[in-house]
Amino acid sequence: MGSVTRSFASSAGDGKIAPHGDQLQDLMVRDAGEVASLLASCNGASIELSDRGACDAELLMVGGFSPLNGFMSEEAYKHVVEHARLENGLLFGLPVVMDTADPTIVPGMKVLLTYNGQNIAVMEVESRFKPNKPLEALKCYGTSSLEHPGVQMISMERGSHYIGGKIHGLELPSRVFPCKTPAELRAELPSGADVVAFQCRNPIHRAHYELFTRALHAENVKDNSVCLVHPTCGPTQDDDIPGITRFRTYEVLKQELNNDTIRWAYLPYSMHMAGPREAIQHMIIRKNYGCTHFIIGRDMAGSKSSISGEDFYGAYDAQDFAKLHAPELGMQTVPSLNVVYTEEDGYVTADVAESKQLHVKKLSGTKFRQMLRAGEDIPEWFAFKSVVAVLREEVQSS
Repeated sequence: MGSVTRSFASSAGDGKIAPHGDQLQDLMVRDAGEVASLLASCNGASIELSDRGACDAELLMVGGFSPLNGFMSEEAYKHVVEHARLENGLLFGLPVVMDTADPTIVPGMKVLLTYNGQNIAVMEVESRFKPNKPLEALKCYGTSSLEHPGVQMISMERGSHYIGGKIHGLELPSRVFPCKTPAELRAELPSGADVVAFQCRNPIHRAHYELFTRALHAENVKDNSVCLVHPTCGPTQDDDIPGITRFRTYEVLKQELNNDTIRWAYLPYSMHMAGPREAIQHMIIRKNYGCTHFIIGRDMAGSKSSISGEDFYGAYDAQDFAKLHAPELGMQTVPSLNVVYTEEDGYVTADVAESKQLHVKKLSGTKFRQMLRAGEDIPEWFAFKSVVAVLREEVQSS
């Protein structure tokens, strides 16, 4: 993986989980003279990053993808595709690659990575290779069908070749949602406490809140633990709510709840909808951010065929895969409870509702969106008022 600009070993006795591979990478260059030298060494060669590429570059620079110090070489790429492991045997869910269709970019040169007018990083091109995209799709996404959005992405969005090599961070992408680095977030998390990560890519409603607050009382979670709500705010699926709107819903809810056991941060990550493989990727990233536990529910990072609507993964494939590999990561999974709202007892688990023959109330996502557009009142058992207000504004302006 090459040398790095700077790295942080896990401090003995600091009460925090060690990063993946035991060192938290920090690839940012802070010396102005070194920055100028790196820029000059590119000789005008540059690549404009996509939204997805900017997310990957940022996570590399700040250590979210530790122990990586750059985009994967051909050997590392092949190993992760085939085995979900780096060449040294360390678990890694999905390849982290830089694509290009430019034939002039070759090994031995340096390339400036830009994004929306910013100079993000300088990449040392160490390898250039033509990936086996059908194999990558089949191994990482479980299918080579273009009906899967992740397969569409690698087949139709990415360039014909991948380039690998270490990167030198110059500037983090400017975002409307501020993304704390792993080092910053670790410094804020309590020492010696379990940190339970809740991954989401949609606005949080009442059922989600019940789910992650109840997770703090799971049998394998210690007392005085905290939950880190850590939404992905990068590109997701085309029909998902825009990142800026999701960010606003999280911010208003954070203020409304004002709960110190619930911590909030935002992750510049691009969803792949890769099911089991992506569950591992999320756990590794959250470990680097200081989390000890990961809430994982039915069909995490799942996807349906764009034609038939059939699921690509079984309901518990991701959960089972994550649970199998959690000990190797030094983490624990917390199953996502199936909570339902009842007329008699409010939110309870589905098995309790069934055993007590309670009356369950339901509101589908489709019906919820219809009510938003029509200006109808949303029941408070389903959604928080502050979140509804933001979503209604988005729906009415679109």
